[in-house]
Amino acid sequence: MRETEQRARSKVVSADQAAALISDNAVLSVSSSSGLGCPDAVLAAIGRRYREQGSPRNLTTIHPIAAGDMYGIDGIDHLAQEGLLKRVIAGSYPSGPSNRESPRIWQMIRDNKIAAYNVPSGVLFDMHRDVAAGRPGVLTKVGMDTFVDPRRNGCKMNEAAAEDIVSLVDFAGDTWLHFPNIVPGVAIIRGTTADERGNISMEHEGAYLGVIEQALSVRNSGGIVIAQVKRVTEAFSIPSQRVYVPSTLVDYVVVAADQMQTTETLYDPAISGEIRRPLDSFEPVDEGVEKVIARRAAMELAAGDTVNLGFGISALVPRVLIEEGMADRVTWAIEQGATGGVPLTGFAFGCAANAEAILASPYQFTLFQGGGIDVTLLSFMQVDRQGSVNVSRLTAKLHVTAGCGGFVDIVTAVRRIVFCGTFTAGGLDVRVEDQALNIVRDGKVSKFVPQVEHVTFSGNQGRARQQDVTYVTERCVIKLLPQGLTVTEIAPGVDLQRHVLDRCEIPLAVADNLKTMDARLFSTGAVGLYQDHGR
Repeated sequence: MRETEQRARSKVVSADQAAALISDNAVLSVSSSSGLGCPDAVLAAIGRRYREQGSPRNLTTIHPIAAGDMYGIDGIDHLAQEGLLKRVIAGSYPSGPSNRESPRIWQMIRDNKIAAYNVPSGVLFDMHRDVAAGRPGVLTKVGMDTFVDPRRNGCKMNEAAAEDIVSLVDFAGDTWLHFPNIVPGVAIIRGTTADERGNISMEHEGAYLGVIEQALSVRNSGGIVIAQVKRVTEAFSIPSQRVYVPSTLVDYVVVAADQMQTTETLYDPAISGEIRRPLDSFEPVDEGVEKVIARRAAMELAAGDTVNLGFGISALVPRVLIEEGMADRVTWAIEQGATGGVPLTGFAFGCAANAEAILASPYQFTLFQGGGIDVTLLSFMQVDRQGSVNVSRLTAKLHVTAGCGGFVDIVTAVRRIVFCGTFTAGGLDVRVEDQALNIVRDGKVSKFVPQVEHVTFSGNQGRARQQDVTYVTERCVIKLLPQGLTVTEIAPGVDLQRHVLDRCEIPLAVADNLKTMDARLFSTGAVGLYQDHGR
C-alpha cells in the first residue's frame, strides 16, 4: 500500500480514541439538528470518558441548530454531567415531552449548573463563517427587540450565563447587533461515507446542516475535526462531486455502522432524496382541532408561494395539502436545508421526503434572513398586547421549552407570518361536531397575556417592518393591525364574548366586518379547501 494511503488510514479511530482527544476547557462545535445528523457515538464516548476518568472538564459546546433530538434521548444529554460542561451555546435544546422526565441538560440549565445561551441558528452559522474567514464577528439585524437583544436578555437563558456574548454597536449610521467571535478548537461532524483519505460524502444524510462551516472554522483556527460516518471505502473511490467535506478538513474519522438517519429512523432513502415516496403513503392528519388550525393556516398560502414551517401544528399543513390533492401548491423550505417535497413530523422533523433539493443550512438561512421566502407558518406559546410571541422559554414549563432554533432568523424579513396554536392551554377539551366547534372544557391558562416572558418575535418590529401577521387558533383568527390585535374571524359554535374576549388577559379589538370561519374547516376528509378561495 502506498505511504500516503497508510497515513490516511490512520485517520480512522474509535469513538473512545476520539473522545480522548478532547482536552479540558476545550470549545467544541457539534453538528446536529433535532434527531437528525447527530454524531451520537462520539458524544456518548465523551460522556463515558468523563464518568470513568473525570475528563474532559469545563467544556464549551456550540450547537448551531440543535443540541441533539427534541426529547433528550441522544445528543447533548450524553454531555449533561456536572463538571463536564461549563457553557452551552445552542440554537435550540431538547424540549422534553410533559409525560417524561426533563432532559438532563434542562435540569442543569434550571439549576444554574452551566451557563446556557440561546442564539438564533442562522447567526450561529454566520459566526462560524466569520471565524473561518478571520472577520471580527457578526453584524446583524436578526433578533432586534427580541430576547437576543442585550436590552432584553442578550441570549442568556439562566443566571449562570453572566458573560455578554452580544452587544449593540453603531456602524455606517445604523444600529446593529454584534456577536464577537467564539473560536472552536474541535468540530464534531457527521457524514455517511469516508474514504481512506478522510473525504466525506453525505448520501444517506437527510441534511448537510453546517458541517463545512464548522470544519472550516476549526481548521482555520488550528483545531481538530472529527467526522463520524457509517462506513469507510477505498481512497479516491467517492466520486469527486459527491465529496461534501474534503480530506483536507478532516483529521479523524469514527465509524459508527449503526448510526441512525434520524432518532427513530435507521434509514429511509426518501429522506436522503434517493427515492420518492408515493403521496398516498403519508398518513392523513387525525380529525380534531389541530387539523382545523392547520387547514385555516393552509388557506393563507397562495399558489406558487415558497413557505417555511416550524415544529408543532404548522408541520401538519403539508399533510393537509396532500389530502386536498394540492401537494404542489407551494414549495416548502425548511431550515435544515430541504427544499420542496413533504416535510416530516415527530422525530423526523427537519427532514423532508421527496425533496427537490437539499441545501446546506447556512445557505437556507441566508435565504430567510434576506426575506427570500413568501410566508412562514410557526407556533406560539404566548402572545402579548403588542403582538409579540414567545416560543423560546416558559419558566412554568421549562421541560417543554426548546429555544428559538431558526425562528428569529425566519421572522426577521419574511413578508407574511402565520402563527398557529390553540387559544388556551392546560386541560383544553375541544371537539369538532356538526361543522362547528364544541368547547367542552376550556384550558386553564390563557395564551394571550399582558407581557410574554420571552420575546421571540417582536410585534413592534413586525409593525415597523409592515409584516402581515396572523394568529390562527381553533376558535378565532386574529390579525396584528395598526390598532392592535384584532379578531377578524370566529369559529361556528363559539361565543365571541365568553370563549374569546373573556378568556384573554388582554383586550382584543373586534373587526367591524367580523367573519365566521369557513365551515369546511370543521368537516372531515378532503373538503375542497381552495374552492372559491382568493389565494
